[in-house]
Amino acid sequence: MGYATATKLERVAVLSERRALDELWFLKPANYAWLTGGDPVVDATSDVGVAAVGVGTDGVRVVAPNNERARIVAEELPALESADIDVTVEEYGWETASLREAVHASVGGAVAADVALEDFERLDVTSLRAPMPRAERERYREACAETTAAVESVCPDLTQGTSEREAAAALAGALRRRGFAAPVVLVGGSTRARRHRHYAPTDASLGGFAHLSVVSNRGGQDVAVTRTLEFDPPPWLRERHDAACRVAATAAAATRAVGREGGPAGDVFDAVADAYEAVDYAGEWREHHQGGAIGYETREWTATPDSTTVVDLPMPFAWNPTVQGAKCEDTVLVAEDGIETLTAAPDWPTTTYDAVGFDVDVAFHDPFPVGAQ
Repeated sequence: MGYATATKLERVAVLSERRALDELWFLKPANYAWLTGGDPVVDATSDVGVAAVGVGTDGVRVVAPNNERARIVAEELPALESADIDVTVEEYGWETASLREAVHASVGGAVAADVALEDFERLDVTSLRAPMPRAERERYREACAETTAAVESVCPDLTQGTSEREAAAALAGALRRRGFAAPVVLVGGSTRARRHRHYAPTDASLGGFAHLSVVSNRGGQDVAVTRTLEFDPPPWLRERHDAACRVAATAAAATRAVGREGGPAGDVFDAVADAYEAVDYAGEWREHHQGGAIGYETREWTATPDSTTVVDLPMPFAWNPTVQGAKCEDTVLVAEDGIETLTAAPDWPTTTYDAVGFDVDVAFHDPFPVGAQ
């Protein structure tokens, strides 16, 4: 399995040297998972996991409570284990301290963390996660393929009378069976998908069409995908779907162009806004965020009109434009030399869309008539 551990540790070392740090600690689950390949989450409502990993001049250290130590060592350090990294594991009594307190008590010197800790410099380490290292991309392709397979496996069993909650439960189960957590599972039937861009599932029936949207997580990697099902669709659905997909193609093409120049995400957003106007839905972007980079969180960043975040390549992106009642969302890998739709699948029909203002086309998935072969 490719974890690109050496590359990640090198990035941490460069940042630590630049900030004159003796040690940098990762307590946020996304950052812990990025570096270790493991999952420190027991309580998904917490902003920290049950273990923390620190990288410093003396090597790599892990701090965990006594009731979690054995599991963390055996199961939640796969990237470090595969890279033969000698990890020092420090244990504390679960009843004596919180993880934050235990990390605080174990360090000295110039230290920083990715969460607020007294006497620690607080750092946003998102920039460490981009671009996605070459050694990790094949593992990410596998995660994309399996996430897509999980979502599409649910679709044939859904009907107009299936409730959004029933469909969401099926999606979560299909992902769990493949080893994924499911931080985002949204299902919108034909009534609610026209009213809401984030269709948190309810007891409403799917009706004439439905959108299934998920973000999966496995081994520290996140994948986003949406699929649209047709039962008895309204006549406007395909036209709006095509409009949203053409905006998505433009977003991917602009990402490549801006990333080649090391430009800001705001420039990509400008191209997205122009694309909405070109497909006769000017201003529709105001109704929903348009997405951005993905890879190690549900979004590494989300593009806004004034975003100064640098677009790093190669990196996965999940752009998710919507036109009332329609949505296009696939995960694409954007590199200087091309755009790859990672959540493609051979059994689902696709259409290739021309980007607005760029000599680029990208294939996205069509609305699927349930029961069609």
